[in-house]
Amino acid sequence: MAKWIEKLKTRWGVKNGWQVLIILIVFAITGSSTAKITALIFEYTGRDISTLQTVGVYFTGFLIYQVLLITVGAIFGQFNFFWNFEKRMWGRMFKVFKR
Repeated sequence: MAKWIEKLKTRWGVKNGWQVLIILIVFAITGSSTAKITALIFEYTGRDISTLQTVGVYFTGFLIYQVLLITVGAIFGQFNFFWNFEKRMWGRMFKVFKR
């Protein structure tokens, strides 16, 4: 098996290369879907929106990504991995604000 797959298995704590492949597919589907949805939101709101509205659209896209990641992960049978991934990510984000 490729060295980079072994590194990901160790880093993510997964059992086999197929699980790594599934996780990468979930990340790809989620990222592509979020990009498309965010583009549709921009198309709906128009390109001449204010900076604050632009930040709002990107923040909405960020939240959509989080929901899609859990949803698509669950569809592919990797709910626990992505749930733990989200908890770690949010924990790191809020740790910055606690300082």
